[in-house]
Amino acid sequence: MTFPPKTATIPDSQPLVPATVAAQIEALALTPGRPLLIADADEVLFYFMRGLERFLDSRDLYFDWRSYALYGNIRHRRDGSAMAAEDLHPLLQSFFAEATELLEPVEGAAAALAHLAGKTQIVVLSNVPLTSKDARARALVRHGMDFPLIANSGPKGPAVAALLERVQARAAFIDDIPHNHTSVAKLAPVMHRLHFIADPRLAALLGRAPDCHHRVDTWDEIRDHVAALLIED
Repeated sequence: MTFPPKTATIPDSQPLVPATVAAQIEALALTPGRPLLIADADEVLFYFMRGLERFLDSRDLYFDWRSYALYGNIRHRRDGSAMAAEDLHPLLQSFFAEATELLEPVEGAAAALAHLAGKTQIVVLSNVPLTSKDARARALVRHGMDFPLIANSGPKGPAVAALLERVQARAAFIDDIPHNHTSVAKLAPVMHRLHFIADPRLAALLGRAPDCHHRVDTWDEIRDHVAALLIED
């Protein structure tokens, strides 16, 4: 395993963080020099696809499981046709509004984060709509993951770079989506990047993210990997 340095800096010139995201980051109480773990929520802390399938079924829709993408795989039960692209965003907004607080937690996530929290600071960086941030925060508390939450918008590199700039410390990032790893690799290259997809059906559709450092399959593995990376000398 290759470790980043104990302290880390990021390039001086970074794309601007969206104003709503920057305000959330500014409000965080972060400790400079303390190791930082940044974790996604959907398919990392919560089972997104399980909840989405229930939501789709209630609307006479289903997920086709042909690929990792949502577009093209959400189909009408009546005739098997794919949902129109222009209808996908409103559907997902309705899903987050109705189901965010109801998603099942991923096994082992709360216990692993509790283990790591003693010697790291943990931030949940989720692309949940800002309007559903409070629902996600309540779900985190309910399931034993009461950590600061940022409702991000767009690729995660800008927000991760801003967080890393705040702490200037050894850090790790966990996400299921490859383009988020790419974004972080470009803007915060010293960040150690773990690729994790909780739902095994979804994980089987996608290989290792090209810009991650390591692909992991369980939270027990994440706990041990992050502990070795951020805590143990």
